[in-house]
Amino acid sequence: MMRPLWLMGGAVSLALGTTGIFLPLLPTVPFLLLAAFCFARSSERLHAWLLSHRVFGPPIENWRDRGAIGRRAKWLASLSILAAFALSVLLSVPPVILAIQAVVLALVALFIWTRPDA
Repeated sequence: MMRPLWLMGGAVSLALGTTGIFLPLLPTVPFLLLAAFCFARSSERLHAWLLSHRVFGPPIENWRDRGAIGRRAKWLASLSILAAFALSVLLSVPPVILAIQAVVLALVALFIWTRPDA
């Protein structure tokens, strides 16, 4: 009964992850990790395809095996974080919201940069 929901969650996550390749503010790897998680519970064939994919497979395996994030991905994530904050400043987001956003984004950046390099 849950298998179709896991399959749908994997498909949506894969679509969002693929879109994140082209949109700098949408993260790619977290959605690919979620897709792999969902496909592992719904379709062995799709899970194997995702892990063996030449573009999507390596970041998933790096994370799964060593909790590692590639240096290029870290820099792209950092640039996306800065762009998101700059956009909020340009849109005149209230200072309280900017402060909360700054703390959350700083913690995300800290997490990313404390992971081993892939």
